[in-house]
Amino acid sequence: MSDTPKSMQAAYVERLGPVSEIRIGELLVPAPRAGEVLVQVAAVAVNAVDTFVRSGSYATEVPFPFVLGRDLAGRVAALGADVDGFRVGDRVWTNSLGHAGRQGATAEYAVVPVDRLYRIPDGVDELPLVATVHAAATAFLALHTHARVRPGETALVAGAAGNVGRAAVQIAREAGARVIATASASDLDDVRRLGADVALDYRDPVLGTLLREALPHGADVHLDTSGHHDLDLAVDLLAPRGRIVLMAGLRARPELPVGGLYTRDGSILGFAISSATVAELADAAELINRMLASGTLTPPRIEEAPLTAARDAHARLEAGALHGVKLVLRPAQAPPD
Repeated sequence: MSDTPKSMQAAYVERLGPVSEIRIGELLVPAPRAGEVLVQVAAVAVNAVDTFVRSGSYATEVPFPFVLGRDLAGRVAALGADVDGFRVGDRVWTNSLGHAGRQGATAEYAVVPVDRLYRIPDGVDELPLVATVHAAATAFLALHTHARVRPGETALVAGAAGNVGRAAVQIAREAGARVIATASASDLDDVRRLGADVALDYRDPVLGTLLREALPHGADVHLDTSGHHDLDLAVDLLAPRGRIVLMAGLRARPELPVGGLYTRDGSILGFAISSATVAELADAAELINRMLASGTLTPPRIEEAPLTAARDAHARLEAGALHGVKLVLRPAQAPPD
């Protein structure tokens, strides 16, 4: 670490709470321990889950001062002991910092456990990659790890124009599934370009009828990325032994039509990416890298901002002001608050 500075700029909190708790200031550059890699950060994605952790609404272990953020792309700056497979200068990414006792990514440097670190494929730019990986890993876990989608099945993706919805449409198609999607009217053409076989306006007053026509044999997998969870409609549309996957809606309390679910041999599966195992995240990373390298995974629209904009980024996310846009922060030398 001879060429690594002793201090760095970071976005952090000293206690959990509202956006006003975020500080931009100087912290010591962390030293990688055995099995860890120090990464010089080039880009950091801002995700809704980052706001949940910062506010305390998603309970997880955090050390203080706590650096925010999960996803980063950058270059290896130094290796801890017992690290194989990486060299200083390698381009790398991760998407599981900033929770479960791990410091976050929104800094000029971050320490990453080697089993949570992945190479950036040749020819793939760090900016679209870091803007894509959280949503794509979530979609992978929903479709493959939990729903176990199979070629020839039909996947219904609600909220298909959002970050996770976009990725789910593309990953479901990659898996060989037929994709039915719902989104706002202005996003339908884009959703079709992503690979949806049928795209419907979720505000259409006859949406239920249109979905039944598009799903004559029912949906084998139903993903509601919006968090609205109309389980009456979801169960009614379910194919025999179909799977409904819950991945959003932290405070949702929908009614469950029990009879319709169990008489279809249906199931409801819930998951949070924060609970994914190292092996599951590695499986997701393998597919994400392959699809990004082949151009079959299209990133969302990206807005760049400096690391010093972290507080504004969290505020905009909580206000719902980033529809269809992924905000990526770029660390750079800047004076503290």
